[in-house]
Amino acid sequence: MAKLTEGFEPEALWSYFEEISGIPRASKNERRVLDYLLKFARKRGIEHRDDSRGNIVMVRSAAEGFEDSPVVVLQSHVDMVCEKNASSDHDFDRDPIVLKREGEWIGADGTSLGADNGIGVAAMLAILADNSLKLGPMEFLFTVEEEVGLNGAMDLDTGMISGKMLINLDTEEVGTLYIGCSGGRDSDIYLPMHADDTDAVLGFLRLGVTGLKGGHSGAEIHLGRANAIKLLARVLSSLKDSFPLRIVSVEGGDKDNAIPREAAATITVEMKVRDDVEKCFETFTERLVNEFRQLEPELRFSFNEQSEDRTVFDTSSSSNLIDTLMVIPHGVLTMSAVMEDLVETSNNLSSIRTESGEVHIHASHRSSVESALDWNCELHRSIARLAGARIKQDQGYPGWNPDPSSKLLEHAREAVQQVLGRPAAVRAIHAGLECGVIKDKFEGMDAISLGPTIRGAHSPDERVHIGSVHSFWKILLETLRSIYSH
Repeated sequence: MAKLTEGFEPEALWSYFEEISGIPRASKNERRVLDYLLKFARKRGIEHRDDSRGNIVMVRSAAEGFEDSPVVVLQSHVDMVCEKNASSDHDFDRDPIVLKREGEWIGADGTSLGADNGIGVAAMLAILADNSLKLGPMEFLFTVEEEVGLNGAMDLDTGMISGKMLINLDTEEVGTLYIGCSGGRDSDIYLPMHADDTDAVLGFLRLGVTGLKGGHSGAEIHLGRANAIKLLARVLSSLKDSFPLRIVSVEGGDKDNAIPREAAATITVEMKVRDDVEKCFETFTERLVNEFRQLEPELRFSFNEQSEDRTVFDTSSSSNLIDTLMVIPHGVLTMSAVMEDLVETSNNLSSIRTESGEVHIHASHRSSVESALDWNCELHRSIARLAGARIKQDQGYPGWNPDPSSKLLEHAREAVQQVLGRPAAVRAIHAGLECGVIKDKFEGMDAISLGPTIRGAHSPDERVHIGSVHSFWKILLETLRSIYSH
């Protein structure tokens, strides 16, 4: 059976990407793809090592005449964000990603694609498998759990690599070279809820938000896309101002680093006002659809009857929850004064779950300025205190300060000019890249990040531009040749 990508260039890279796409590799469930990589190394007699976290390094010896060249480290992460449409029955623990072609793009059928960072992994395997390439000594670092906090890089054993030149293959615009990124931290707010003892005759209603674009909570936060949890909070707030509603449950969002696309709440209202509630709901949601008509043309709201026998929370707890969701910020907080068009600080209200006697709210914070990141965390501690909630915050991961004088950047710039016939764009990204963590661990490490053109990462709309993969490949090889020819 012919592969979907048959005839694409470079052939080996696309072949490996299709193989990887057949292996479930959700964050924290990477064992099968790690076994695939180890089998790849053993079959070819490639020197390799791994650490207690599961990170893998493969070593490519220098070609004759390049033995004294510097060691270059190529790096990609093996896990992917697993997002799917509500209509999809895909099981990310079992099913392969189903690739589909849409003109000049490759996407997936109802799920995220995993080009982030599967294309990078595939490129590394293609280089390792090609003995005809005349290159110096190289180390190939495959990390785990990048999408859930850069955990693999954070716990990387410092004895795993020796090179001082790091090329990360995890950015999403061909011809753009990244030399900086934001740091990040997470907050988990646990809001206590109290059961209601009303004897009123109640009707149970299920309110839903669907059809949003979502996307990467760092790289796409500046686009102004709607957050399903925030929209749901606005709907609930509009209702509670007129009716004594009670919350039964609220759910929304799925991944820490994805803008929530869907959210829903089960509420109760007294049956005598049920029809008035529906009219208010329809009027207010129509206003929201109009507000986001250009940015979110597929936005939909639903209002359904529901039978429930779970605990109903009282009006005071319900009101407190809604107010808390209303004041937690989402989106861009400040723009950089150093680099044009760079988001400096942002917040993503990423998920909410109703648990035993409380509601768990998760928010992820990003900033390229450490003090601003601290402020964002303190802001959420203040919100939690005012709401009477407890809060947990992690230690996060460091940012990566740009170095425009980087020697590695110079080589990559030459490569982009030669391959694309135009100057490279040099940027920092408002997202966490493992470069920042790895540079923090290995003193004197020079780093850049590059990749093909990917759109809609971390969502079912994720797709990779076919031609950009070939350009990315040529830029990568030309960068290596430039390093080893100097």
